[in-house]
Amino acid sequence: MKKILVALSGGVDSSVAALLLKEQGYDVSGAYIRTWMNEEMPLADCPAQQDIEDSRAVATHLGIDYDIVNLVSEYRERVVSYLVDGYKRGITPNPDMMCNREMKFGIFEKYALDNGFDGIATGHYVRSLKKEDGSFDLYEGLDKNKDQTYFLALLRQDQIAGARFPVGELGKPQVRELAQKHKLPNATKKDSQ
Repeated sequence: MKKILVALSGGVDSSVAALLLKEQGYDVSGAYIRTWMNEEMPLADCPAQQDIEDSRAVATHLGIDYDIVNLVSEYRERVVSYLVDGYKRGITPNPDMMCNREMKFGIFEKYALDNGFDGIATGHYVRSLKKEDGSFDLYEGLDKNKDQTYFLALLRQDQIAGARFPVGELGKPQVRELAQKHKLPNATKKDSQ
């Protein structure tokens, strides 16, 4: 049985990803990736604490191990610095693409592998396919309105190889339906933008 660490954001998509993998027989654990400290922007509307509570509640509901992986300094170094530098140079940076490559499928995936997991999973609406030559292609998720392949376009082959995308085969209405059917604590939580 493969051990998979699911990046639980507190949202419905990653929660259903964990649910599906557990139903498929994987040994699933969940982790919230902390990339920002509320104390750094006390007047900002940062939902991090609510997301932590929601992701922890989902892990408890599913009966899976849960942890918070603190990547605040790495996020500042690899994503925020990239963003600020880009604006200084007059280009339009894409922090989501950089966050996925450097953080979720970079440092977080390495953390998972270093801690005995066989790979990671996220709630991205994308599908991956292993080709005959052993390489991987990313394909848009079946839900064209939620497709997120663009945000994963900078991933390397080794990053895709160790990743699972369980909701890529579903539409958002199906994901919501599964969350409600299994009484996930965040089944009615609004989508993040």
